[in-house]
Amino acid sequence: MMTPFHQRGLRPRLSRIGTVAQLLLGLLLTFVFSAVAYGHGVADGDKGYIQEVSGTHLLPFTYLGAKHMVTGYDHLLFLAGVIFFLYKLKDIGLYVSLFAVGHSLTMLYGVYAGVDINPYVIDAIIGLSVVYKALDNLGAYQRWFGFQPSTRAATLIFGLFHGFGLAAKIQEFEMAREGLLPNLLAFNVGVEIGQLLALGAILIAMGYWRRTASFVKHAYTANVALMCAGFMLIGYQLTGLVIS
Repeated sequence: MMTPFHQRGLRPRLSRIGTVAQLLLGLLLTFVFSAVAYGHGVADGDKGYIQEVSGTHLLPFTYLGAKHMVTGYDHLLFLAGVIFFLYKLKDIGLYVSLFAVGHSLTMLYGVYAGVDINPYVIDAIIGLSVVYKALDNLGAYQRWFGFQPSTRAATLIFGLFHGFGLAAKIQEFEMAREGLLPNLLAFNVGVEIGQLLALGAILIAMGYWRRTASFVKHAYTANVALMCAGFMLIGYQLTGLVIS
């Protein structure tokens, strides 16, 4: 596992112009992504389907779960931060499993038990999870507090909040109680399938990037851009909370 900058003694070697250009590009992409992430990847047609059907529909809900995760940029930003410095498959599998367990538990519990969740607050916390992981990758906690928080515990805990984010969106659609549990399980299976597909694409891209000299050169900037993305997601949701 590749360790963050402060533990490796690295110093980012970036030109001022290059840094500004990459940050502006990251912020532009984040602005677009945040607007899409607000809907959590649930299109109007999918929303209508969820509201209208009753009974058990395993394949459609599996598809909807996979589609949701592939288009859920807030979840994917957090996962990208989690695996940014992970090289071994066993480490990637461990952290992704912790995240999956966390969001599966709270998604199923939140919907099935009808837990009242404010989607703006939960989504702001999801944005905070992105900021937290970016700062972790930058070695901020060692410099600020003199110790390193448990990355495993943080991944599991934030996974719980991500699951409540899923639950909040699903509850808005008022799924029929008939066939609710099997449909939720199918949706969750779809979420995991979508997560694996998206994670595979991210790992392929990261694998190619890590083979180049630019990874060490630009990894610092990438995590700063990731942190900015998290702050924008937080601001977007808090604005929605205030004006709603």
